[in-house]
Amino acid sequence: MEKLLQTADAALRTLFAEHRAARPLPSASPDTPSAELSADEKRLSAAYMRVNHVGEICAQALYTAQAASTNNRELRAQFEAAAREETDHLAWTRQRLDALGSRPSLLNPLWYAGAFALGLVAGRIGDRVSLGFVAETEDQVSEHLGSHLSRLPAGDGASRAIVAQMKIDEEEHADAARHAGAVELPAPVKALMRGAARVMTTTAHYI
Repeated sequence: MEKLLQTADAALRTLFAEHRAARPLPSASPDTPSAELSADEKRLSAAYMRVNHVGEICAQALYTAQAASTNNRELRAQFEAAAREETDHLAWTRQRLDALGSRPSLLNPLWYAGAFALGLVAGRIGDRVSLGFVAETEDQVSEHLGSHLSRLPAGDGASRAIVAQMKIDEEEHADAARHAGAVELPAPVKALMRGAARVMTTTAHYI
């Protein structure tokens, strides 16, 4: 019952609470200057930041489910630490959405539920498989973030700085999962994950 209540609390906090980052908001460097954005550029940036915010909602769900599924204390601590770092990403992307005058995805509860179910299934199969899902998920997220860096408006240094730091963090999470013993997932599973991610990102871009 205690674990169930903790899981429910984590879900409610992720979906409805105001998140505060433990680290400062990444700022634009001289190489990524900020400029006044046009209305179209703001809409484009907001769409990509909404997609990234959804990705962090899903990361919270995945890590929460995996932490609840494992009996390995060290692994649970690793999942919980990663979730705390993803909270920074949640706060940063939401702050940027607000600055752009936009909103998060209206389907966040659906995205959370789907990622949580995936985390539970992976966790029940075994810790190494669970870690394999983390590594593959973070690899795919890193790819998405890299593509966003090439598509965001050139003058949106604020969004670019956030995405660049997120990419670094996601790559570190993938490396940590492999170091902890992640198995390589079969190609069909990876393909299914990519297909599901494509549906999510395409939908969240607009809704």
